[in-house]
Parts: sequence; C-alpha cells; structure tokens
Amino acid sequence: MIRITVADSLREQAGIWPDKEALVHRQRRISYASLDAEVDRLACLLLDQGLRKGDRVAVYMEKSPEEAASLLAAARAGGVFIDVNHLLKPPQVEHILCDSGARVLLTTRQRAAGLAEVLARCPDLEVLILHGPGETPEIQRLRVVERGCWGEEGCGQARFPRVVETDIGAIIYTSGSTGKPKGVVLSHRNLVAGAESVFTYVENTPDDRILSVLPFSFDYGLNQLTCSLHVGCTCVLINYLFPNDILKALEAENITGLGLIPPLWLQLLKLEWDHTRFPHWRYLTNTGGAMPVHATRELRRRLPHTRIYLMYGLTEAFRGTYLPPEEVDRRPTSIGKAIPNAEIWVLNDRGEHCKPGEEGELVQRGAHVALGYWNDPDKTAERFRPNPFAPPGLQMQEMVVFSGDRVKTDEEGYIYFVERADEMIKTSGYRVSPTEVEDALYATGLVEHAVAFGVPDEVLGQVVAAVVSAKKPGVQPRDLTAACAQTLPNYMVPKHIEVWERLPLNPNGKIDRNAVKRDFLNRGGAEDAENS
Repeated sequence: MIRITVADSLREQAGIWPDKEALVHRQRRISYASLDAEVDRLACLLLDQGLRKGDRVAVYMEKSPEEAASLLAAARAGGVFIDVNHLLKPPQVEHILCDSGARVLLTTRQRAAGLAEVLARCPDLEVLILHGPGETPEIQRLRVVERGCWGEEGCGQARFPRVVETDIGAIIYTSGSTGKPKGVVLSHRNLVAGAESVFTYVENTPDDRILSVLPFSFDYGLNQLTCSLHVGCTCVLINYLFPNDILKALEAENITGLGLIPPLWLQLLKLEWDHTRFPHWRYLTNTGGAMPVHATRELRRRLPHTRIYLMYGLTEAFRGTYLPPEEVDRRPTSIGKAIPNAEIWVLNDRGEHCKPGEEGELVQRGAHVALGYWNDPDKTAERFRPNPFAPPGLQMQEMVVFSGDRVKTDEEGYIYFVERADEMIKTSGYRVSPTEVEDALYATGLVEHAVAFGVPDEVLGQVVAAVVSAKKPGVQPRDLTAACAQTLPNYMVPKHIEVWERLPLNPNGKIDRNAVKRDFLNRGGAEDAENS
C-alpha cells in the first residue's frame, strides 16, 4: 500500500495488527482496528455534510482520541485539517476560522457554548459537529450535528475522493513577528515525510510506546502522532496538570519515547527521580528551543541508558535538524545536522555558503518544506524562495525556506543556533507575536502606546513583557494584565507590565522599540518579570 496521507498509515497498520493498542487516553485503550473504523465513520459523516475535497476542517478540542480521529478523518475525506490549540481564547479561534475559511468545525459541546458569538461571525463556516456531554447550544446560521458515542453509527461503503501527495493536507497556525497568527500550508507529502524522517533517526519500532504531551497544534506534537501511526507503535495521550503527572504516565504505561520542550524538561528536573523508575525509557527528544547545557548534563546523569536527541525545527519545514546522541556530550549546544531527506544551508547576506564559524541564515530544502502561508502571498514570497543553486536549465522551480534564524557551523558541519533575526518572542515552546500582544493592550482603551518584547527566563526561555504609556493617569499594570487575560491565552499574557509617562521616539518620530527594551532591562525589569 502506498501511503499518501497519514490516514493511509493508520489503514495499513490496522490491517497488520488490528488488535494492537493505537491510542491510550486515561482508562481508554483503542486498537488500530477500532481507530480506523472510527476514522471511517467520521470521514463518512463529513462527506454526508457536504465536505468537498480541499475544504478546511477545524478541530478545537483537548488532547483526546476524538481529536486524533477528527484530524485523520478530515484527511481521509479529502479535507484539509486545522488543529486549533485548545488554550486559545475565542478571538484567536475566530481569526483562525475566518482566515482559513473553514467550512466545518469539530469541537465539544462545552467549548461550542463559549464560542456562540464568534461562530456566528465566521462567514464560511457551515457545519458544527459536536462531541461529548452537555447541552447542545443554538448557533445562529450553522447546521449543528451531534456526534454520538465512539463507534455508535455505521458507515456503509465509503467513496472517498482520490488524493495525491502534493494536495494540501493541513494548515498549522503559528505566530509571525507581526500581526495575527498565519497558517503554514503542509502537503500530505510534508506530513508523511516528516514522520518517515523522525522515526528513521530515533529508530522507532512497533514495540515503542510514545507519550504524547505536546498539543497536536504544535508541529512536533502532531509529528509524534503521525510517527506512531507510521511505524505502528502505541501513542499514549496525556493532558497533564503537573509535571509529576508526566512521570506517573512514564511509569504506568512503560513509555519508551518522550518528546518535550525545554521548560517542561526543566520542570521535570526539579523533581526527584532517576532511571530506576523507568526501565523501558529508551529515548527522549527536545525541540521548541535550546536545551540549557546544565539540563542536558543532568538528564544524561539521571538517564545513563536513554538516548538524547537535541532537535531544531521550524513549522515552515515541519522538521529540521537533530544531534545524534553520540555527540551530546561533545557538542551539547549544537542542534546537529539535517534530518534524513533534508538539506540545510547556512547563507550569508550575499547568498553565499558561510564558512565554519561565520554566522548566516539557516535555509532548508527537501521533502519537508511547506507550500507557503495561507492567504499571504507577500509573506510566502519573502520566506519561500526558488532554490538559488538549482541547475540553470531546470524549468520548474524548487522552493526552499529561509528560516529567519541566525546560525553557524563548526569545522565538522554541526550547526549552532545564534539568534532569531526578527522580534519573535519564544516562550514555553510557543512563538508569540509582539504585535498581537500590543493589539490586546490597545484594545483595552487604556493605552496610548505599547511595546511588547521577550525577556530571558530560566525556565520558559523567555517571558512576555510590555511597556505602555497610558491615556490617562491612574492606569495600573494589574488592570492591563487582567484585561489581556480575557482575550489572550495564558502564555501570551505579559508577565510584567510597566506604565511609563512616555515612550522614547527615534529620529523619525516612531517609538524606539530597542530603546524601550534596553531601558526596561536597565531598570531591572527582566529580573522583576522572572520573579513575578
């Protein structure tokens, strides 16, 4: 069987070992055959509701088998799935639904009740499919379909549309340095190639049991699911409340593989544990930011028999680099080399390959490079460009992605991250747009000018901070924090806000953002933010 989509991987594994556990969630243990049948039923339901090939299907749920099945069903039915982070508040959900032109939303009754006003303002949305307990809300203009229990409805003979690997498979929304989140468009080839590459170098086998902690809206969180399906192992889903919940799941479920972001690794290392609790733990991966060297060394000490993979990836190429475990002790600050089926260049401002030790921009080519940004041709042209080293006689253009990240290599070609070229804030593994935070501050009606930026944090990498000038005296930081919390997910809410009488201007009369951040740090604002 040729695997065109991630749903094809599920179909094949269901034929090989139908009774094997595909997903585990709390007390539920779902076999490959059961998951495949549920995906069939959901895909049929989507087609019955008029889904056409290429239609966008949004999924807004917490981590669960229903969430996983919904994504796979959209792919099987020929749709384009969009996983909406369950931490997002109604304004961000509205932006994603409107920007993507989603025709269908799958969510829970509880979440739909909080979205009633938002959904009525999404012009392309036609169908709302509801899971879970609770009352069914009345949503103006939408066709509401109640989903029953797992496996309740029959499907019959499905006639799914023909899909090829270059068709759009998913859109992942991620913050840009300016404005609201933008959608990175992934083909089915991107999704399948990402799974193939990762399971190749981490050496996954059907005996693996992967603990899925990261959200499916995060590219690596999604990749953990697709890798599991591709190789035929078990994916254990968890919505943790405390770091100790992760340790309990590792122990109870005999987990062999775990991928986290640096803040979560640092939180786990604050707890007392060692390898004797986890005899099955074979490998771990880090992504979403640089792992502090002291944390890597502590993980090596506590887990002497566990292989550590330090990785780097950008959503625009789904996956990027990895450092082989054999190199972790020698090069703990390196992000490694290109993953299988990818090539990484480091180019200077003249478009030439950098020499070892010379800083340049990371550029990636290969099967993982996305198709571009949804509804944004200008940004697409800026980031996705023709391969500058393609043979001159080639008639078709191969696109490569310019990451915006500054890196350098050593004499042996190992890559080291230096800094981002833009003003993106990286906190808790999320990319946060300063502009989106500033828009939320302006929306309070209390602020004349606002500047948001990231400041260092030992655990989270960075935290969001902001400096504002008020429209009238008496505005307190706590008032602005509370207002932001109403419209922004927690990781985007400024951890520290200062109210200044006025913000410095540059010679052109614009707010001098660099001066604001510099003055904030000189006042000890970063330390205050870290301790707040």
